[in-house]
Amino acid sequence: MFYSKKNIALIGLVALLSGCGFEPLYVEKKSTSEWYYDSEFDTGIRDEMASVKVDLIQDRIGQLIRNDLLDKLTPKGSPKHPKYILKVTKVKKQEIDQALRNDITATRKKVIYTVNYILTDDNYKTLINGNSVAYLGYDILRDPYSTTFAQKKNEKNAAKIIANDISLRLGAYFHSLQTKRGNPNEY
Repeated sequence: MFYSKKNIALIGLVALLSGCGFEPLYVEKKSTSEWYYDSEFDTGIRDEMASVKVDLIQDRIGQLIRNDLLDKLTPKGSPKHPKYILKVTKVKKQEIDQALRNDITATRKKVIYTVNYILTDDNYKTLINGNSVAYLGYDILRDPYSTTFAQKKNEKNAAKIIANDISLRLGAYFHSLQTKRGNPNEY
């Protein structure tokens, strides 16, 4: 039988991850089996995330963040009876000139996007809040169209980074809730 380097590396990676205590964030094992492939999974965390309503966010970057959050949290559509409400506020964009030419015009911009978010229950009690930051940059080219394209691509990438960060934090929050419910003596 022929094993390629990729197959050997994949087998090694799976063995390494199974030995280090790796656990998926969005599902919990129902049994205590050491191997994930032998077990059934509880999808309660994923179901909790699917019951989050994402409020509208101002500006174009806010729309992009909201769309990415909807794809991650509620891929089957918005919940009819949401248990949680996620508000993303204060989308702040800061641009910093870098790599100056002799005539003091920039050839590169560093862009920092910062957003605040709040997760509340359906009674508007704050459950978690925090902020998410994305650091990106783009080149300022001689062709204005290329620079505009780079800015728009930068904005899309920032939205993905922020949506990933927020969804991971929500997943960790729901994971900790489920862990507390599952083993109340642990905390």
